[in-house]
Amino acid sequence: MVYIALVTGASSGLGEAAARRLSCEPDTELVLVARRRDRLEALAAELAPTPVTVIAADLTDAGAPGRIRDTLNSEHGGQLHMLVNNAGAAWRGTFGETGWANVERHMKLNFEAPLRLTEALLPLLRTAAARTADGDRRVCVVNVSSTAGRVSRPGSGAYSASKFALAGWSDALYAEERPHGVHVGLVLPGFIATEGFPGAELLANPLTRWLVGKPETVADAILAAGPGGQAERYAPRPYRLAAAARMLVPAIVRRATAGGAFTTKTGHSE
Repeated sequence: MVYIALVTGASSGLGEAAARRLSCEPDTELVLVARRRDRLEALAAELAPTPVTVIAADLTDAGAPGRIRDTLNSEHGGQLHMLVNNAGAAWRGTFGETGWANVERHMKLNFEAPLRLTEALLPLLRTAAARTADGDRRVCVVNVSSTAGRVSRPGSGAYSASKFALAGWSDALYAEERPHGVHVGLVLPGFIATEGFPGAELLANPLTRWLVGKPETVADAILAAGPGGQAERYAPRPYRLAAAARMLVPAIVRRATAGGAFTTKTGHSE
């Protein structure tokens, strides 16, 4: 069976790593979505002979989900087995400095966009799940949230709000779609060295360098939380300790994050 996997934010970073990892899976065809067509086409050429469909789209545009669905209908007969909602961005700033405007732009890209795309493509996923036989790869949605979707830091509240929302919605969607045969997994990366999130400050400090992971680690987590059927995966895995600490000793975690040790610059993952 041909397995159709769609990855958003695929022109660089985590999305590119996920595309490269998925291209190694047998009988897989990729649909790669991002704003930068040139980057997508270059990646598609590198991934040959894996079949790749490129869609240049800004996911915050109202018509983007429909265009992506139409392309799947025309190029892949309406088939879709895996949706990876990865595209996202972060713009640092305190709420007092940036206000609602900064929260709103995070929510539009990091929360609203994946929901709208999932809404448009969910009928295709349900149809694929209904046709899936025992032994076939799992039909799934993988939402890429963040460890910041469990633990918030000063200057990143808007980003965390959007990722908290994505994580909460993912839990509900998992229960809602399970009867339809569509698995919903959640990936929560920590600090990962990418074009949009270089982590230069952390890498420059020997005491924090170990905190920065590689995109390939997240790509493996996406496979585990998607076809692998896991509920959620932190990447790298030790980041789950931060989420556990937030629940068990919130006052200590607040004091630690308020110290400003864990800061990153503005970035974008498309």
